[in-house]
Amino acid sequence: MSSNLDAPFHLSLDKGSATPLTDQIHRGIAVAIEQDVLRPGTRLPSWIDLSAQLGVARGTVRVAYEKLAADQLIEASRAAGTRVAERPASARRSEARLDPGPFVTMYRELTAGPGLFQPGIPSRESLPSKLMTRLRVRALTAETTGAALYPDPRGELELRREIASYLAVARGLVCSPDQVLITGGYAAGLGIALRALRLEGRRAWMEEPGFFFTRHALPLGGLTTVPVRVDEEGLDVDEGWREAPDAVLAVVTAGQQAPLGVTMSLQRRLRLLDWARSTGGWIVEDDYLSELQLQGRAAPALASLDSDGRVIHIGSFSKTIDPRLRLGFVVVPAPQVARFGEVAACLAPPPGPATQAAIAALLREGHYLRHLRRTKRLYLAQRDALLRALQARGLHTHPAALAVLVRTPDGVSDLALARALFAFGIAPAPLSVWYARPELAQSGLMLSVATAPLSQIERGCERVAELVERAAVEISCPAS
Repeated sequence: MSSNLDAPFHLSLDKGSATPLTDQIHRGIAVAIEQDVLRPGTRLPSWIDLSAQLGVARGTVRVAYEKLAADQLIEASRAAGTRVAERPASARRSEARLDPGPFVTMYRELTAGPGLFQPGIPSRESLPSKLMTRLRVRALTAETTGAALYPDPRGELELRREIASYLAVARGLVCSPDQVLITGGYAAGLGIALRALRLEGRRAWMEEPGFFFTRHALPLGGLTTVPVRVDEEGLDVDEGWREAPDAVLAVVTAGQQAPLGVTMSLQRRLRLLDWARSTGGWIVEDDYLSELQLQGRAAPALASLDSDGRVIHIGSFSKTIDPRLRLGFVVVPAPQVARFGEVAACLAPPPGPATQAAIAALLREGHYLRHLRRTKRLYLAQRDALLRALQARGLHTHPAALAVLVRTPDGVSDLALARALFAFGIAPAPLSVWYARPELAQSGLMLSVATAPLSQIERGCERVAELVERAAVEISCPAS
């Protein structure tokens, strides 16, 4: 049974938010449908009428409606207009009851967006979108008109060749295309490594603080994590040796430590490689930012120093191009190529050939290196502006890779602050969630420079300073 809206559709928009209006409209209507505020069969205003009600461009509403239709939440016809799609009540009740679990819930919360200062997301300003569209259309056309054959489970040879060439130039890592496996991003690469190395029941060194995703993934792979502190030289290898001399794996972000941004010193690198060689241990190098170093030239990859075949190098294009690509790679020591290839073929095949072909063309034609140079210039300007704006408001700051760390007052929950800021379209990451040991955890907000457009920095920093000050006052003057 269908019905019409009795009054104009009410939808609140924040035109000063960093979240695009299209996404606000899409999210507002989607939530209303999921919560049964808008029931199946309800007729929505036309996108022309709704744009007039909201005071936005017609195209903005039209794109939001197209996304809702693609999500199968609404359907449109000339005769019936635009209506909420039918959805079985039993299915809606089942969806409402399913709990994804605490980790997935936290992961989704920390990656929700888009938002100002949101870490882990590259800027859209420096990406050559028209070029990317052309390359992907060309690759998709070639795929759909070619023979329907099963692709190489290691990834397309043209992309593996281009990645090997890029790594030799940009990361000092010399390898053959046969040592490169194409993956569905860092997570897939880590999963392949854990399965191929067969380290279940053993212990692994994990940076403290370190990437919370990796910290959760290692136990899923059957390992017990041992937090090892990070200082100004990177992972403290001697502490790891003292705390867990029987460890068989170390996962490090040697180029730019996540989240503190320090580069592992040469002395620590050699010490870590010596540990792996003498104990038969393995090192997973998470090269999550590749050569995207804002000041000076990026240090060579840790794997470039490995003469014993103990380092598994994992990279991706999530931070340099787009996380939605779900495209990454693993560089495997030569003796392990066959084993890793088996795991990839049977358990973790790469993304479709068209995506791989488009990125191969981006690398081959020189567009990728030019994109990185533009991105570095943009990020450096945005970081300097962000630092000035934060310091002008009396906040304690510290550059950390592609972010600026804002220290929060003692006793203030950075997680609560981050949640409060998200309501204003601002999405920093709380520092405390990167720690495994509560007694070592420090509080702070990680503000990404990649998602800090120059035009919005002042407004965003004003809001951050306001909420930090308010939280400090509440801690010092608790309600009686």
